[in-house]
Amino acid sequence: MAFRIKTNDTSPKLAVTLEDANGVLVNITGATARFHMKAFGATHLKVDAPMTVTDASGGTLQYSWVAADTDTAGTYYGEIEVTYSDNTVETFPNNGYFTVIVKEDLD
Repeated sequence: MAFRIKTNDTSPKLAVTLEDANGVLVNITGATARFHMKAFGATHLKVDAPMTVTDASGGTLQYSWVAADTDTAGTYYGEIEVTYSDNTVETFPNNGYFTVIVKEDLD
């Protein structure tokens, strides 16, 4: 998955649907989730922020960007960290990352 956005944009929201390794939707009822984003080669996260659950039983979430998230053009790794109601933690995708591309705006 690759998500694309221009520098300093805050729309569209990042929307994700969580699936397990077999493609089955993950029920996240009672869970919380955080969006992590880090530039390729960086040592610190650019974004570590809560996500909004939009359909818990269907495993869907969204993230609303703030201007500081997209102020620097580049290619970033992204992942979603879910903490379930029993305090266990699972990261999606669990076999790597998805890509977020922030392209330079013309102005």
